[in-house]
Amino acid sequence: MAAGPGIKPKARGAPFGSGRSAANYPHLVAQRLGLVLVDVTFSGATTAHVLRDEQRGAPPQVQALDGSEYLVTVTIGGNDVGYVPYLMAAGLPRFASSIPVLGRAVREMLDPANRDAALAEVGASLRAVGQEVRRRAPQARVLFVDYLTLLPPVGSPAAPLSPAEADTGRRIADTLERLTATAAAETGCEVVAAADASRGHHAWSAHPWTTRPGLPLPGRAAPLHPNAAGMRAVADLIVDGIG
Repeated sequence: MAAGPGIKPKARGAPFGSGRSAANYPHLVAQRLGLVLVDVTFSGATTAHVLRDEQRGAPPQVQALDGSEYLVTVTIGGNDVGYVPYLMAAGLPRFASSIPVLGRAVREMLDPANRDAALAEVGASLRAVGQEVRRRAPQARVLFVDYLTLLPPVGSPAAPLSPAEADTGRRIADTLERLTATAAAETGCEVVAAADASRGHHAWSAHPWTTRPGLPLPGRAAPLHPNAAGMRAVADLIVDGIG
């Protein structure tokens, strides 16, 4: 969500598979504030990849911090709970759940109990991220940037998702939003409320900041991710919030 997969142009030197765009919100914020940017955003990252695990050979993201930082932005937690993967699975044709191997993964992803179990754990993981970033960058302003709103409000269609699947997606998003704000408050960080600011710019709206379910296409923002307008909007929120 922070890397910007599919948004042109690709960031120079971006690792393979990172989906890192030179027009993602970290790049836009750094340009507008005149800051030197160290961008370690990586598509598919979890809180474990921020704190301790390598990702496709890239070191844990907190290792990029050396204490000289003025500003640190963090968008994380969605992959811990399978937020976008759940919506992607829900958008597949119904016969996908009966295909060998793929079907089992789809069924597991769509199981609400699995999502609830992950949501029960992600709050502690978000707090750990806030604590470690604060420890490594004690002079920085640390901003948790929550997720742009993907789904329309209750009662509005979100084809190809069923109403029940959309409701589950909203519940995941709302819980992530709440837990992110709590983790920030408990660790001395701040929140950029991208979710709230984008409620009228969901993927099914007239002026979306995110994309709908579908197949990844070359030269286009990844499905169920921010588009270029969304990245510009998040950058505006951050710059305006810093003052």
